[in-house]
Amino acid sequence: MTPSPPLGTTLGTTLGTTGAETLLTRFAAAVEANDAAALAACFTPDGIYDDYFFGPEQGPEGIAHILAGFYKGGCDFRWQFHDVLAGPGRAYARYRFSYRSTAPEAAGARVCFDGIACLDLSPDGLIRRYSEVFDRGMALAQQNFAPERIARIGRRYAEALKARGDWVGHL
Repeated sequence: MTPSPPLGTTLGTTLGTTGAETLLTRFAAAVEANDAAALAACFTPDGIYDDYFFGPEQGPEGIAHILAGFYKGGCDFRWQFHDVLAGPGRAYARYRFSYRSTAPEAAGARVCFDGIACLDLSPDGLIRRYSEVFDRGMALAQQNFAPERIARIGRRYAEALKARGDWVGHL
């Protein structure tokens, strides 16, 4: 049996994976620099950024809106993508994300979580749609939100998920 490579390494390097790694490096740098134009440049003109907290936004203005939301609630962002896998039209990556929360309850706490990003890519290597999954509850709990508030937010996300047509067979 072949041992798994250490965390943080890329599983196989292909032209697609290398391009996706470069794209995600630009993506993370743009977020860390609060550079909406550079972040939007990672997307097609009608690209969609489906943020797991803020929901989907489309086009450069929508992407700028998401980034503004980040910086409304935090500062000192750090984003590292790793274990990138890519093929024609699609890429996945694990990530580590952290920031200093500016929410009053958080008292400047550093919020840290890991997640998985899914990218639908155009033929020219730009992002058509970015989506992600991570543990929202863990991110909220690190900000000292009241348990009732975390539960209310979690229920709202669960209701929205169950309302999507692609979940009909699970209900």
